Formats: sequence, structure tokens, C-alpha cells
Amino acid sequence: MSDVITKSKDVTLLEVLDRALDKGVVVSGDIVISVADVDLIYIGLKVLLSSVETMERLRGAPLSGAVEEPT
Repeated sequence: MSDVITKSKDVTLLEVLDRALDKGVVVSGDIVISVADVDLIYIGLKVLLSSVETMERLRGAPLSGAVEEPT
């Protein structure tokens, strides 16, 4: 057997939130409301969580100044 050395690192909620906002997170899911095995309501969800700076960088627009939408 080989000895495996693991290092534990405490990660704070602030560090997790900072990384999620910097990289962006997409959460998707489905909700189905049913009564007596009859589906009544289906909801599909997609949520994007990101910082404004990250979205502007991904979009290619400058961070400062007014951004005009194409017509």
C-alpha cells in the first residue's frame, strides 16, 4: 500500500463566491408539480450567476462607459 498524504485547506464561503462570480456558474433544473400522478405544471429553469465584469469581458464590450445595443 502506498501512503497518500493529503493536505486539507479551509475554504471560506467568500472564496467560493469570489471564484463563482469570477468564472460564472450555470444552474439548471426542472420542477414538475403533479397531483395524483397527473403532471399539472412543468417549469424548466436555467440560472446564470456571474459578475458584471465577467459578463462584459465575455461579451467583448468595455467595462466602463455606455454600451449601445445594435439596431
